[in-house]
Amino acid sequence: MKKMKSLKWLMGIALCLFLSSAELWGQAESTDTTIYKALEEMPRFPACEQLDTTIAFKNQCAQQSLLKFMYQYIVYPQEAREQELEGQVVVSFVVEKDGSISQPKILKDIGGGAGLEVLRVVQEMNEAGIAWVPGMKNGAPVRAQFTLPIRFELEEAKPYVLAGRDTIYIETEKPLEFEGGTEALTSYLEQEVKYPEEGYDSCMVGRIEIQILVRPDGNVRILDLTDYNDLGFDFWYAAIAASTSTSGMWEPAVYEGRKVTTAFDLSLPFLPENEGCATRVEQFTEANKLANEGAVLFNDGEKEAGIDKLSEAIGLFPDNAEFLLMRGQAYLDGQEFDKACADLRKARRISLVNYYDDVLPIICGR
Repeated sequence: MKKMKSLKWLMGIALCLFLSSAELWGQAESTDTTIYKALEEMPRFPACEQLDTTIAFKNQCAQQSLLKFMYQYIVYPQEAREQELEGQVVVSFVVEKDGSISQPKILKDIGGGAGLEVLRVVQEMNEAGIAWVPGMKNGAPVRAQFTLPIRFELEEAKPYVLAGRDTIYIETEKPLEFEGGTEALTSYLEQEVKYPEEGYDSCMVGRIEIQILVRPDGNVRILDLTDYNDLGFDFWYAAIAASTSTSGMWEPAVYEGRKVTTAFDLSLPFLPENEGCATRVEQFTEANKLANEGAVLFNDGEKEAGIDKLSEAIGLFPDNAEFLLMRGQAYLDGQEFDKACADLRKARRISLVNYYDDVLPIICGR
């Protein structure tokens, strides 16, 4: 709610400033389409135009307000947090004559999705209707390039996250454990996961990822489900039934001496056991092996070799959203945005994952 109110407040300011600056923009439009990098009057974030003061003071005030806006809406990417990435991201964009923003791009990045997060928030200015004060040359608005540095610094994270009414602990003194350990859990699920009869005719293979919530009393509920191969409802039901059947079989997590709610990820493969599907199962096993090898190669710095392996896996299973997400992320890291866009959009259609919804409009240009 606070975020929405702040955004509405900024939009209100932008509207007022736009109206108060009507005289500025009402001048005869220049035919100059040059993108200037240096001007006597550079573009300004429109938060200080009501001040009756000097241009220099307005520039200083606008810069402070811009940084406040950016830091209010930037979310430190989880990948960057996990890798403990800190430092400065630098982006540039063009402020058009009408105060809109175009051509955003990353000039310097620290990785881990930080650069894309800055681009996302920059793009939100257009979506919120915030019109900048354009750069001026000889009394007329012109197109100007603006460079924006943003610093990412890690802060001490809270030990929990909120999901609806649930407080889910991500930091614990004693982790959540299945009775008997990991091997016992694997063995239990292998017996409980029932392959649906409907899948045998077409030899459907794939994997469903279930995130469960385990409460202090050991009861289990489903937090999230991801179907990477579009297996369908019958497979979802089988995955949910197997996952929830583990209720009462867990030793809850402990934080500061008390039992707490936490989440756990279950990976459930669905492989038909009939002889007629043996070749398909072998292909799926090989594709997963290729994808895993590709990920290892990419993370070890052999980026082209890693992407080649991932492409081999996708060649065997073109509609496997998990493989597409892996290769799409690899393309993102290499700033090959057109290729990343194709993979991530297709994965989105197949599995309905929303991990990249904020950045897809930016990297896809729409």
